[in-house]
Amino acid sequence: MGSLFGVNGKKLQRQYRDYLSEFKDWEQKGHAKQWLVFPENMGPYLSIDETALSKGELYTIITNKKAKGKKGSIVAIFSGTKVEPIIEQLMKIPTKKRARVKEITLDMANSMKTIAKKCFPKAVQVTDRFHVQKLALEALQDIRIKHRWDAIDLENEQIKRAKEKNRAFVPKEFSNGDTRKQLLARSRYLLYKSPNNWTPNQSERSKILFSEYPDIKLAFDLVQGLRHIFNTATTIEVAYTKLAHWYKDVENTGFRAFKTIANTIALNYRSILNYFINRSTNASAESFNAKIKAFRVQFRGVRNTEFFLFRDQSQKLCVN
Repeated sequence: MGSLFGVNGKKLQRQYRDYLSEFKDWEQKGHAKQWLVFPENMGPYLSIDETALSKGELYTIITNKKAKGKKGSIVAIFSGTKVEPIIEQLMKIPTKKRARVKEITLDMANSMKTIAKKCFPKAVQVTDRFHVQKLALEALQDIRIKHRWDAIDLENEQIKRAKEKNRAFVPKEFSNGDTRKQLLARSRYLLYKSPNNWTPNQSERSKILFSEYPDIKLAFDLVQGLRHIFNTATTIEVAYTKLAHWYKDVENTGFRAFKTIANTIALNYRSILNYFINRSTNASAESFNAKIKAFRVQFRGVRNTEFFLFRDQSQKLCVN
């Protein structure tokens, strides 16, 4: 826009920041880089999550679920994930206001749980189901990746032997045209989906993959089983029973990564089971994080964190 009118863009931005906007007189400017708190945006249902604003630097963000990632979403933003500074600022919010929080969704990080317990003592803590499922999906993908590296090593060895014999190497193809290496690489996305959402090509590829690698099929079934519990269990009691059966299935497979997940679920079972009270997730927090990232892209990164947060506010993302 600046070049259109023959104005230096950086100079125009600087003039806007320092003189045209109200940034210079912003009351929260002095501590904006460390924390921002908007008590007026408090509600009975909150989410706490972390996101990166720039250069991978993490910020802890508490949002009001009712706002659904829109106007009035942000309750607080804190630089970093250290517990003590966050608790210090949140405790400045009146006790009665904090006591009205009924539920807060979070991941399985102990820091998040400590913040929630200390600052919102009457709130039910709910572990986000998608964080649990993500762990299972990562364990499944790790098995696939291990097989892929083995396939790459095998193909490299076959190419080497072919060269030694002055022969052209022609890799074996499966019925769908994939080589072994391609089969494992191209199966990545279908493993994230439920079978009823596969395309015909993905369905054909899955049959070959599971036939060649029964352990991937076994791990895939565990992931689908966990997803099925979250989708179908209607009460805490039913979910508890189904998770116990899933835990036994994991032990029978002998998969180390899945056993770690099962133990993690066992250690966090109370907050995980709380999901089945209202079926609450961190979706609103993720939605807001996506808006922040889009805003960051729009302004080509974050050079001045305080001004970025001020613009967030002026764009009505933060406050009522």
